[in-house]
Amino acid sequence: MWALLSVSDKRGLLDFARGLLELGFRLLATGGTYKALKEAGLPVTYISEFTGFPEVLEGRVKTLHPKVHAALLARPDQEAELKALGLERIGVLAVNLYPFRETVARGASFAEALEQIDIGGPAMLRAAAKNHQAVLPVCDPEDYPKVLEALRTGPTPEFRRALARKAFAHTAAYDAAIAEWLSGEKFPEAKFLVLKREAPLRYGENPHQEAALYRVVGEEGPLLAARVLQGKAMSFNNYLDAEAAWNLVSEFAEPACVAVKHQNPCGVALGESPLEAYRKAHAADPVSIFGGIVAFNRPVDGPTAEALGGVFLEVVLAPGFSEEALALLSRKKNLRLLEVPFPAQGPYLDLRRLRGGVLLQDADTQDPIDPKVVTRKAPEEACWRDLLFAWKVVKHVRSNAIVVAKEGQTLGIGVGQTNRLAAAQHALAAAGEKARGAVLASDAFFPFDDVVRLAASYGIAAIIQPGGSVRDEDSIKAADEAGIAMVFTGVRHFRH
Repeated sequence: MWALLSVSDKRGLLDFARGLLELGFRLLATGGTYKALKEAGLPVTYISEFTGFPEVLEGRVKTLHPKVHAALLARPDQEAELKALGLERIGVLAVNLYPFRETVARGASFAEALEQIDIGGPAMLRAAAKNHQAVLPVCDPEDYPKVLEALRTGPTPEFRRALARKAFAHTAAYDAAIAEWLSGEKFPEAKFLVLKREAPLRYGENPHQEAALYRVVGEEGPLLAARVLQGKAMSFNNYLDAEAAWNLVSEFAEPACVAVKHQNPCGVALGESPLEAYRKAHAADPVSIFGGIVAFNRPVDGPTAEALGGVFLEVVLAPGFSEEALALLSRKKNLRLLEVPFPAQGPYLDLRRLRGGVLLQDADTQDPIDPKVVTRKAPEEACWRDLLFAWKVVKHVRSNAIVVAKEGQTLGIGVGQTNRLAAAQHALAAAGEKARGAVLASDAFFPFDDVVRLAASYGIAAIIQPGGSVRDEDSIKAADEAGIAMVFTGVRHFRH
């Protein structure tokens, strides 16, 4: 019986081929695979010798031949007909496809990318997968040891079906990548999102909900690239909160710390060091941080780890941890430590699920603001720094959102209220006396002047908001009367 090998990814090829030879298979191969096997001294037959037909059109046609596909597609009950044709069955097919995604990702020309569209490979894989009761379709080098073991003991129907399912998923993902590339559009008529299961999760947002983590094929994200250095497996809610924390801490060039609870920041601060940033973030809301998630944009050192030990946390994210920090944090066995290799930056598409549909949009990663002072009073230099700090934070808070901040530290955050005044009341009440001389940021414009007047009663020094309301003049007038500087950004940051 033949084993046909035609692989772009040569990982594990030689060991797999040797294992097949030991099991009595004869090797059949194409192009580069044939060369690799031949150079290793393994007995192998070139595909053209098998078909009696040469490769043509610069290798475009080599496996698209009736002898190949008959040997793959013959059912067990068609063995006699296969032999009458003078053919012997191909019992194992190992194929992985031309690296199309990788070719496009490195900026190849249209013509070069077109040449990397595999035709014979998918055709053979689909044939073998359809006929998996008689042929083992293998598309993943990681499966080679399992295939050899199954051949030694006898492949079960379940094992055959699993390989077939994987082969069809492989070709479907491949075709999806080609269709996406050919469309050349951000929002094409047909959009294919290919997901690969990364890990099952204990449950979803609540224990009665099943859940799993999937990777989007062809995309890269910091959390999925992170190393879990210690602690329990990440939960559904851990991932959501960790993503929110990492997205926000990545906004800052200065050393920063972000504490998150239920996807909303509860304490955000800048500092000269991670320790100072953490202490300020903790002080911003020492109640809500309990059981939360903390992210740093600088490596965590020993003193910072010592401070972290004083509160119960679910996850700590950072670009690195010193040996001293790891030793100190290892005392908390269940605390998850994630070493995240790169910041959350750059555009991507945000997907929201509807029953029977999906909403797609550009994620709110850009901030094309052109700040304009609209009041008689302009912010002082220190005030400007706080305004831009608060503006970065409010972008990551659920709407309606208000952030009160001073000296690189949040003092109060109004989250997800159904009216803007209620969000402001919540944030200002949390800030209390500390609000005097602080700044206030709003994710969207003020429909009335009530937020400005409330802010004035707490002694707010400056306000940053998008502007654009038909009653902007009312808010500007109220700010002028209170001696508050107000800045319009021209950009809204709704977050539903």
